[in-house]
Amino acid sequence: MSPTAVEKRRMAPLATPTDLKGNAIQDISGALAALLADVFALYMKTKNFHWHMSGPHFRDYHLLLDEQSEQIFAMTDAVAERARKIGGTTLRSIGHIGRLQRINDNDADYVTPEDMLAELRDDNKQLISLLRETHDICSEHNDVATTSLLENWIDEAERRHWFLFEMTRQAK
Repeated sequence: MSPTAVEKRRMAPLATPTDLKGNAIQDISGALAALLADVFALYMKTKNFHWHMSGPHFRDYHLLLDEQSEQIFAMTDAVAERARKIGGTTLRSIGHIGRLQRINDNDADYVTPEDMLAELRDDNKQLISLLRETHDICSEHNDVATTSLLENWIDEAERRHWFLFEMTRQAK
């Protein structure tokens, strides 16, 4: 293949066919890219806390965070592929994640186990809100396939939030 043909192929637009109307592809894939950045940020923070957990409840917390991080990571491919299925694009780099993420990182040298759980509780609550916002955008464009996926992820995030809430609740 000639260098010109190779360059043309490299520059060819992605043109996945879809029946979504108007600016739906841009709106939905943009919302999914931001959501994916948040999911990666939450995954990394959950793994960070899993790796750096300590204290008398180490085993329970370590295993819980491992389970939760696996569930969060399982979303990533489905979110990205959904954007591609409708003809959009998705994340391309760690830098792209950093520009889009709304869930804050935690680079502290030490975080207490209680603070780890509380921060993840709040982050999962924030993710629920972001999932609902994305659901609203998809609903506006009648993208029932994406809304269906989002409903399952909302349920999973609510379960994670519930567990973390119960673990951080102060006895009275």
